[in-house]
Amino acid sequence: MNRFQSIFPAGTKPIIAMAHLPALPGTPLYDAGGGVSAIIDRVHRDVEILVDAGFDAVMFCNENDRPYELHGGPESAAVMARVVTECRPAAIPFGVDFLWDARIALAVAVATGASFLREVVSGVWESDMGLWNTDVAALLRERRRLDADDVAVLMNVAPEFASPIGGRSFSQIARSTVVSSLADAILVSGPMAGAGPSLDVLREVREAVPEQVPVILNTGARAETIGSMLDLVDGCIVGSSLKVDGHTWNAVEPDRAHRFVDAARA
Repeated sequence: MNRFQSIFPAGTKPIIAMAHLPALPGTPLYDAGGGVSAIIDRVHRDVEILVDAGFDAVMFCNENDRPYELHGGPESAAVMARVVTECRPAAIPFGVDFLWDARIALAVAVATGASFLREVVSGVWESDMGLWNTDVAALLRERRRLDADDVAVLMNVAPEFASPIGGRSFSQIARSTVVSSLADAILVSGPMAGAGPSLDVLREVREAVPEQVPVILNTGARAETIGSMLDLVDGCIVGSSLKVDGHTWNAVEPDRAHRFVDAARA
């Protein structure tokens, strides 16, 4: 059984909501006055709303650590682990994502008992963060070393704020990532947070990837369009459209969260 299916039963199309952390200590937008306790209060509130709305899972992410870095520090791993531990939901699965250091995401997942993580772990990219070279072999060997084989790795093959170096299409990259990088699920994104990929790209990736490997919409999910998107993919991750005014770094708005779940279930 695929690790993803051990978390979400086969035949379901899970909807995973983002719990975005305010900026962590040491980053430009960190609120030193509020401190770590303010981060925990904000995330705890958002998670309560998302669980009440009926999402299948929650994923924690350091979304406001702008500008993003490719190699995070130990303070980021420590604080994120504390926030996730204090805010993790009891009734539904949860995952973690660290922008953009996959080994920190894995460390936090192991420390907090997360079921999955989301990262870009294969390929070389030109990006807002500079030249981005990944190392999926190191990540999966670290997962084995830490005895965390049950942690699913959701691999983003169309990362935000970046484009591939080379001439392969996203469908070719996705198929190769399944075969050579052992992806538990393939994620497809638009050009930046809150912006979705084209339906043609989603369709091409789904057709290219073996049926038993889930393809998940990673950005751009909205209540108004989620029905047509879920016709093409096996689930979705949603963040920005659940926020006040639809703005990525705002707090979750209860009405938006409930409206999205109702639309997806319908």
